[in-house]
Amino acid sequence: MLAQAGHGKGDHLAVAEQVALLRWSGCTANAEGFAHLLGDDVNGRRAMLDQTLGTEDMKAVHQATSLAVVHCEVSGEIAKMLGLDAAVESALRRVFETYDGTGRPLGLTHEHIPEAAYQVVLAGDLEILSRAHGLDAALSWISDQSDRRYPASLAAMLVRNARDWLADLEATSDAIADSRAESPVSLTLVGDVIDLKLPWLAGHSRQVAHVAVESARLWGLPETTMNEIGKAALIHGLGRAAVSNSLWNTAGPLPYGAAERIHLVPYWTQKASRQISELAAPGEIAAHAYERLDGSGYYRGAPGGSLCSEHRLLATAVAWVALRGARPWRPAYTESEAARLLKQEASRGLFDGEICEAVIAAARGERRLPQPKSTLLTPRECRILQEISHGASNKQVAHRLDISPSTVRTHVESIFRKLGCSTRAAATLKGLTLGLIS
Repeated sequence: MLAQAGHGKGDHLAVAEQVALLRWSGCTANAEGFAHLLGDDVNGRRAMLDQTLGTEDMKAVHQATSLAVVHCEVSGEIAKMLGLDAAVESALRRVFETYDGTGRPLGLTHEHIPEAAYQVVLAGDLEILSRAHGLDAALSWISDQSDRRYPASLAAMLVRNARDWLADLEATSDAIADSRAESPVSLTLVGDVIDLKLPWLAGHSRQVAHVAVESARLWGLPETTMNEIGKAALIHGLGRAAVSNSLWNTAGPLPYGAAERIHLVPYWTQKASRQISELAAPGEIAAHAYERLDGSGYYRGAPGGSLCSEHRLLATAVAWVALRGARPWRPAYTESEAARLLKQEASRGLFDGEICEAVIAAARGERRLPQPKSTLLTPRECRILQEISHGASNKQVAHRLDISPSTVRTHVESIFRKLGCSTRAAATLKGLTLGLIS
């Protein structure tokens, strides 16, 4: 509405819409940084947006330029991977810059900030602040930010029309959602972005999808069902964004009430996926990713009799990949150890024993078709990228590969240069997309 009021109909409307839809796509990439800075990346970010974050914490966020760098680079790379207009990528990379030049990450002056970035930030401020503090307070704050956060003329246009626009939006939101032109999006990219929330989960959704689909093939399920399982595997962690990294990184018993928040992750996954018709069926499967045959799973606590093959296969594949991956509180289990533990849980009634055998067989014997070797990175650089994608520091990589930290740093700089990135999160995303790491 703001873009149309300023310039009428045209391609700029699609740019504004796409920037708005992807504005927060870099959130998972800097979640770990927000958790370290504020203790809770979910509630801390919410407080930052609705202007209820304490003064000292807000100052710390503004000084944490690296968080903005990661966010902007990842969201810009996502726009590029989706093949969107260069104007969308440009606005996403500058969405935290401000009119007065005090924004982040570069402190750009007004003439270097696309108008679409201002439009999206203004619309977001209005939506969030009016809901949190009321419309009058929101409009007052927006007016105070004229020629500071955004151009005065654009802020004034929003203030003049805000009441009517919000009323129209309330009345026509369903029609707007239904009329949007849809373009195909790689769910593998979606899974990769989901997994960026926790450094130790890089590539997790891809691995679950591979094991789940191959085990479904061994199980003899039809191709259409295998495709749905694969989609479910790639989005099963979507609801993870609703839970703070501080909880995901907790070893041992969780604080009071924290377990319930984690148990709602598949609920949020299902709720989000229901809004997209193509994901409704996969989302229903994904909502069973943590169910167990004895009814001890979540979020439904569904008994075995209500869990079909798709549910059982996905839940078992998720458990297998989790066992095979390192966590902050334990190393990865070997293949034989993971198989023993999975079978042990099947004997206790948590998993279907025959499906466990199919999952283990798929993970051991069924592999992707050989991929042509990439000449973009050297084998050593691929190995180092694999290590840093899982959160290893330069010193940790040096120790594991028996080389010096300075050599690792040189390789990392070469990786960034070759991939056109400046952050580990963006390099991880691009490395997964190009098949350089898994």
